[in-house]
Amino acid sequence: MLTRIDHIGIACHNLDETVDFYTTTYGFEVFHTEINEEQGVREAMLKINETSDGGASYLQLLEPIREDSAVGKWLAKNGEGVHHIAFGTADVDGDAAAIGAKGVRVLYDEPRRGSMGSRITFLHPKDCHGVLTELVTSAAPDAEH
Repeated sequence: MLTRIDHIGIACHNLDETVDFYTTTYGFEVFHTEINEEQGVREAMLKINETSDGGASYLQLLEPIREDSAVGKWLAKNGEGVHHIAFGTADVDGDAAAIGAKGVRVLYDEPRRGSMGSRITFLHPKDCHGVLTELVTSAAPDAEH
């Protein structure tokens, strides 16, 4: 069962400048940064709030580190802006299977490692009214991020 909006992913050309905008303009603070080689991005997670299920909601700012990464290709085609929306779930495997059984294409056969040690998969935007949708199971609270 999907429990919250986990994050909204925003593609950008310059992560440092984009982080500066969100921290200066809105007062958000950077909660986590990392380079995800598999996804080909440098990212910053800005925490927005806590949620009733023990998770949180974030803005995820994404700068491609390779032009051939999914975010790099998307940014070249569309420019900066909202890239995807992610919903939190306690069971990414089960929810991906249930949604896939309803005819929505799941992009990964098995969930992959996401930000802060999470497990993720994506749903095809053509099956989700034009919205690239991510499903996220957060890492255990005591896990390193």
